[in-house]
Amino acid sequence: MRRLPVRLRRAGLPYLLLLPALVLELLVHLVPMVIGIVMSFKELTQFHIGNWGLAPWKALGNYRVTVDLDAPVGAALLHSFWITCAFSMLSVGLCWLLGTTAAIMLQENFRGRGLLRTVFLTPYALPVYAAVITWAFMFQKDNGLVNHVLHDQLGLTDGRPFWLLGGNSFLALLVVAVWKTWPFAFLVVMAGLQNIPKDLYEAAALDGAGMVRQIRRITLPSLRPVNQVLVLVLFLWTFNDFNTPFVLFGKAAPEAADLLSIHIYQSSFVTWNFGTGSAMSVLLLLFLLVVTAGYLLATSRGRRSADG
Repeated sequence: MRRLPVRLRRAGLPYLLLLPALVLELLVHLVPMVIGIVMSFKELTQFHIGNWGLAPWKALGNYRVTVDLDAPVGAALLHSFWITCAFSMLSVGLCWLLGTTAAIMLQENFRGRGLLRTVFLTPYALPVYAAVITWAFMFQKDNGLVNHVLHDQLGLTDGRPFWLLGGNSFLALLVVAVWKTWPFAFLVVMAGLQNIPKDLYEAAALDGAGMVRQIRRITLPSLRPVNQVLVLVLFLWTFNDFNTPFVLFGKAAPEAADLLSIHIYQSSFVTWNFGTGSAMSVLLLLFLLVVTAGYLLATSRGRRSADG
């Protein structure tokens, strides 16, 4: 580096510093992604797992099986897709609503505000396994805390329902996901609120605007850039969430809570059909890329129109 010209050294130094991160990115993400795409074109089952390079080339056969909605594999995948969409929309909406509400409520100075902020961030700071396994014990039918409170103390249920089986499993999964994710929305929105000048609220109060009107006219418009990024990140995290349903239900999730992540895992590691599972993963990646590109395009147009 010392033998190179000063201008070249200054121009090449940023790329040299980024080189380790680029190499790790290739090793951790891009290389496995390329391998997974190649696997999706092969008939890779338990018979070829020892040397998957010798697996027969199936071309688009795995994709045809996956998108055939009249066949059992395609129908089950479509059902899992709609379950994941409903779960993602509800989870993202509730996380944003709870996080934004809590952040706005804790903007004013009062005694105990720091303690409340710490308590609200506790679910996000806990390890995923420890948090979800605790909820799994709480959702037990006979000795769980949820049934003890809802049935024994409040009398809101006729009996002790199963929360990790049947139709209630979707609600249980949604509760756990929102509980552990909404503090992230709270943290991001709370940081975004710091950039809003206090003078705007003081001027609005002098003009007779109440709290609700201030939130509608000042807070939410000012938080639009933050919310655009926040909603996208929450959606990608929720749609790809594997740890929560896997720890909560195990390898076989109930039909009502059969998210795509668990469905692909079962197709790959339970039935040992890695070719079909890889095809499902590629389709999921393409879907998320399309949704992300459309969302960014729509938000950028909305930002330009609002600025104009």
